[in-house]
Amino acid sequence: MKTAVVILNWNTRDFLERFLPGLITSMPEGAEVLVADNGSTDGSLELLDEKFPGIKQIRFEKNHGFTGGYNRAFEALVKMPEASDLEYFLLINSDIEVPAGWLEPLISWMDSHPDCAACAPKLHSWQDRDSFEYAGAAGGLLDKYGYPFCRGRVLKKLEKDDGQYDSPSKVFWATGACLMVRKADYEKMGGLDERFFAHMEEIDLCWRLQLEGRNICVIPDSVVYHVGGGTLPNDSPWKLKLNYRNNLLMLRNNLAKTYALREAVSADSAVAARKGFRKAGRTIFMRQCLDLCSALVYLLTGKISLLKSVFEAHKEYRKLTTRLEVSEIQSFLESHKGISAPFLFPKWIVPLAMTKGNGIFAYIRNRI
Repeated sequence: MKTAVVILNWNTRDFLERFLPGLITSMPEGAEVLVADNGSTDGSLELLDEKFPGIKQIRFEKNHGFTGGYNRAFEALVKMPEASDLEYFLLINSDIEVPAGWLEPLISWMDSHPDCAACAPKLHSWQDRDSFEYAGAAGGLLDKYGYPFCRGRVLKKLEKDDGQYDSPSKVFWATGACLMVRKADYEKMGGLDERFFAHMEEIDLCWRLQLEGRNICVIPDSVVYHVGGGTLPNDSPWKLKLNYRNNLLMLRNNLAKTYALREAVSADSAVAARKGFRKAGRTIFMRQCLDLCSALVYLLTGKISLLKSVFEAHKEYRKLTTRLEVSEIQSFLESHKGISAPFLFPKWIVPLAMTKGNGIFAYIRNRI
């Protein structure tokens, strides 16, 4: 087993029944599908036993979230005798339809680009198959305040795929809905950050990988089709809380090191670490202020449950965050000389998208 394609399932029986057969038949030699189950109670396990008895299962007694589920699935996977030659660990949602030949371009790219830690296909909408899908489109970017967006998706605007992203490209992050990660890199990073539980954990992982000098790519010869919202609907207050909270955790994990790498081009490690630390603190404070502006909008529009989500997110962030010292950043710089700082889009994407309208996509393409 060179490539393990792992579905992390939690109460998505209908998606398994619809999409698992096509996924199984698409496997090339050396690749295998496994299902890790996060304590489902909707008949998913019975379905697997009855209709897919040949599929390996990893069962958990409770829901460990996206992060804990995949980390535990990876730990179980690498202990399997048939995984002794494992090179690639592919995370895939149960609500994705794959065509024949989707996996080979990803494997081929990773085989020929050892500097690439993770890659993904283009993500199209299952409902509107010529359009990009919200969760990842043609690869993700991050703005100066940590707001994620994509080539092909900005805020809720989506592009049609007219071949404008048909060359393999480095990106800031690739979607966790269908993400191939090199086994060695996943191990080195310690997997996903389990404090996140779900949402933005793949962006954090991709950011951490780049801080180690590794690349993240989108391979357009591979396209998959995503239903979206299979586990949590977009208007879920809990989902909103996770996004606000995890965005701050992600910034805390990575932003000071990123700024310090920029400063280290023209300053010694001690000075660069101090500057990076202070600048990251100011940016995170600004992001928290922007979150509070969002909360005010929810208040004025009567969306009280969403208002509460923002405050709960900030409260949990303060509880979960770890103290960061300037000395840690300096130590990081001294052990990572020659690594370039990951690229953050230099503007705030929200007002830019509102003023540019549909022209935002061409604007972004001309600046990355």
